[in-house]
Amino acid sequence: MNKKLLANFQIALEAVLANQLRSLLTALGIIFGVAAVIAMLAIGNGAEKEILEQIKMVGVNNIIIEPVVEQEEKKIDAANAKGEEKKKFSPGLRMADAQSIFETIPDIQAVSPECVMETVIIKDGFRRSAKLVGVMPSYFDIGAFALNQGSMFSESQIEGGLPVCIIGKSIKGRFFSKEDPIGKTIKVGNQWLEVVGVLDERLISEKNIAKLGIRDYNMDVYVPIKTFLIRYRNRELITEAILKAANRNNNDDGSSSDQQPSNYHQIDKLVIQVKDASKMQSTAEIISRMIERRHFGVIDYEITIPELLLKQQQRTQNIFNIVLGAIAGISLLVGGIGIMNIMLASVMERIKEIGLRLSIGAQKTDIVTQFLFEAMMISVSGGIVGVVLGISLALGISSFGDFPTIITFSSVIVSFGVAATVGLVFGIAPAQKAASQDPITSLRYE
Repeated sequence: MNKKLLANFQIALEAVLANQLRSLLTALGIIFGVAAVIAMLAIGNGAEKEILEQIKMVGVNNIIIEPVVEQEEKKIDAANAKGEEKKKFSPGLRMADAQSIFETIPDIQAVSPECVMETVIIKDGFRRSAKLVGVMPSYFDIGAFALNQGSMFSESQIEGGLPVCIIGKSIKGRFFSKEDPIGKTIKVGNQWLEVVGVLDERLISEKNIAKLGIRDYNMDVYVPIKTFLIRYRNRELITEAILKAANRNNNDDGSSSDQQPSNYHQIDKLVIQVKDASKMQSTAEIISRMIERRHFGVIDYEITIPELLLKQQQRTQNIFNIVLGAIAGISLLVGGIGIMNIMLASVMERIKEIGLRLSIGAQKTDIVTQFLFEAMMISVSGGIVGVVLGISLALGISSFGDFPTIITFSSVIVSFGVAATVGLVFGIAPAQKAASQDPITSLRYE
């Protein structure tokens, strides 16, 4: 039995090699179909991984509240005979808002207020611009930050507003390249801060920085938020600079000037982590109404749920991948139809050969096996070439198109298996037609 299969295989191989151009043209549909499947799956996997990384960067189950400096809402005072527009007063986004949200809403797991300012770092004659970020310990938990060296802020450092800091990996590489930074001091702005910890490096592409509106965390200096408010800047306090700015914004006749209003918000960002993802939207609505009341009806804040936006993007990407996969599948289907058509034409061309084999003792199963082997050879060889082409396309897209692609072993196996199955399925009809020929009629065929 094995010898008979081997003989049929050799006959099929000789037939394929005798018509190499026709075999290549027949396999083109399979080649491009397999290549399209692998490339599309690689693009889809890359896009999905990028979205998951983005979700991880912005945190899980997070609601982000950002202040809006320009007050858009204005109200006409009915008692004002001139009908001039009068701005409402708002205290701005404050630490008190964060505390009230955490204490009032039961589904809140953590609250992380942030204060950010541009500053300059100076050490041993080196000077570098960076961002100073005032945070609470919950910031590192929500953002999944890990320490590379040292320790997190202690309770005494947080409560006392002590001059301590945790630095990003790039800050360490630039200012402490040859020494251990833990316990050393560094001048940040006009304050000397003791380094108590170094964060692990966060690999973030420039595209993600721009798309998600996040910073390069590796170049940040973190201090307890109380340290930031006491030693650097607290917009809630009335200072001499604020009074001078207010005077400059008023004309001699008491009317307001056209200058842009200054930032009156105490904090620059508020991240709220919700326990249950299914309650994200309802919790965001409650928070919005709560802050609106605390700000006396002024909508000087913006609430976003980045995870929901990214998941919507993921759903859109999945639909796009399904459409592309369907198109690639159609290519394989067309390739299979091409194999069937060419094999049927080959049967008509080789009727005498079939009749001769049948007349000298070949069985109908031998003829079926021969033509199935031919169809399988064409589809399998096309599948191999398609796999190579698909991998090359995916790597080319990743290299020259600045788009992440991930080639998985399963996608290669699935596409190759589909190609082999297509050859088998679409080779059955021509094989059965060849085996059904009458030997005597076939030998007389002109």
